[in-house]
Amino acid sequence: MRYIDLFAGAGGFSEGFKRAGFEPIAHVEIDEAACNTLRTRLAYYYLTENGKTDTYVRYLKGEITRDQLYSTMPEEVLESVIHSAIGDRNNPEIFKEIDKLKGSDPIDIIVGGPPCQAYSLVGRARDKNKMKGDPRNYLYLQYGEYLKRYKPKIFVFENVPGMLSAAGGKYFRDMKQYFESLNYHLKPEEVNANQFGVLQNRKRIIVIGWRKDSEFAFDFSNVVDNSRYTVAMILKDLPIIGDGEGKDKFLKYRGPINDYLALTKIRNGINVLTQHVARPHNDQDKKIYRIAVDKWSNEQARLDYNDLPEKLMTHKNRHSFLDRFKVVAADLPYSQTVVAHIAKDGHYYIHPDIGQNRSISVREAARLQSFPDDYYFEGIKEGQNRTAAFKQIGNAVPPLMIESIAKKIRAYLIRK
Repeated sequence: MRYIDLFAGAGGFSEGFKRAGFEPIAHVEIDEAACNTLRTRLAYYYLTENGKTDTYVRYLKGEITRDQLYSTMPEEVLESVIHSAIGDRNNPEIFKEIDKLKGSDPIDIIVGGPPCQAYSLVGRARDKNKMKGDPRNYLYLQYGEYLKRYKPKIFVFENVPGMLSAAGGKYFRDMKQYFESLNYHLKPEEVNANQFGVLQNRKRIIVIGWRKDSEFAFDFSNVVDNSRYTVAMILKDLPIIGDGEGKDKFLKYRGPINDYLALTKIRNGINVLTQHVARPHNDQDKKIYRIAVDKWSNEQARLDYNDLPEKLMTHKNRHSFLDRFKVVAADLPYSQTVVAHIAKDGHYYIHPDIGQNRSISVREAARLQSFPDDYYFEGIKEGQNRTAAFKQIGNAVPPLMIESIAKKIRAYLIRK
């Protein structure tokens, strides 16, 4: 059950498939910080599987450096993260690396989702050309090059719902025709991460492709009853911090584990809390945050930007994005969608505790995406990773959702 992860990002896809019992052969990713995150996660699995979890814990506590952590791993494990841009120029070299890693055994599955800006409704709205001619519209052709070379039984392709509607549906029709020409049937399905137990409203398109010489039936109706869980369950055991506060490595939990954190393995036995770090805010933003939290707490209403006092309104645009300040409501069964813009500011992700008066921390964002607490998001330089971590988390696929899908695919492959 071997897979390749393309456009791997921080590894949400890979984490889900690894948990479901698949073996990663290679991860291909353009972003250097994300590549470091992938290497660190591979270190976690290698050390845990070899009875050396204490070494990984020492890293989380800051007792050893990243280089020292990586020195504990076989070279081929580190080399399985290929830092490169997928495309005609680099593919021959990437193929060589993958071929060396995979040996003579086949690849069963290819996973991954190309960058979504070209299909995103927001991306198209903000781009003066509506993303027409953007090369990211055609990254599926590069994905196809890997299908042609490795001929996996199945592939899984993830993207935003706008993928189906971009250019009046032309991009997806072309994509479907292309994959079918490579001898694959295609099934797109719109899912929401909260169907799979993720406490986040996150709609995505999952495309399953399978070779035409096989029969495949896939049921996406994996609805989990989230009604007994609320967003508060992923916030209340974390230490109270203010804006600009927290620690990158090693804090202690302030509360016990609860049912949701145990069920999803967000807390899974390694009681070392990292990256509970909040960005600093200016006084004006903190005044707006207070208004937004007060409005939700007392009225169950969202803040409309035009309702702010005139002295607090500095944006010229008063006709769109009026919900640009939004509370992550603790009493709801899921939050708003976590996106990469969180790396630029936290206005859309205000913590619901007025006493803390800040946007959510890196760890809180990771929990909303269902990443376990022992998952460490790296930067390029060690210790300089808050912005890089937010970007990776916002771009990621929730591993809890992918794990559920991967388990169904594994059951199918075993039956075959």
